Amino acid sequence: MDSTGLDRTVAFDCIVYVRASPDQVWQALTDPAQTIRFWGLTLASDWRPGAPVVWQGMGLGDADPDQVVLAAEPGRRLAFTWHTFTPAFAEAVGMDEGLRARIAAEPRSKVSYEIEPAGPEVTRLRLVHDGFAPGSTVLAMIREGWPSVLSSLKSLLETGEPLPELE
Repeated sequence: MDSTGLDRTVAFDCIVYVRASPDQVWQALTDPAQTIRFWGLTLASDWRPGAPVVWQGMGLGDADPDQVVLAAEPGRRLAFTWHTFTPAFAEAVGMDEGLRARIAAEPRSKVSYEIEPAGPEVTRLRLVHDGFAPGSTVLAMIREGWPSVLSSLKSLLETGEPLPELE
């Protein structure tokens, strides 16, 4: 545990290989016109450390001073704090208020992408989502969500089309 009481080993960690250049992967992660296609929402930012990240879609869209870029090296690395769980978000995704209040009370987590070439026309994309307390409900939820988001990103970059919406 660190000084905040968080076990930094409690994380979601996933690697995906994409037939695209590191610059194309970076563009997909940071361009709202692409994030809306594979994720169903946009992330608006100027992608400089300390800059706000405004999530738009699924009941998100208000600026929050705690939603910020932590690191940004185009084509190499991107990190930001995870979004705020507002009543509007809960309503948009059909979440009851009890669950929303429980996850809103958890420490804010962070997402980091590491982007590196893995061969001709192939990029290794590693996602680490960490900063969870043991027993985190948010961690359990993102373990279900991230695989479909990353698969849809891969599909978009390799075929020009994201995955169809999953049920």
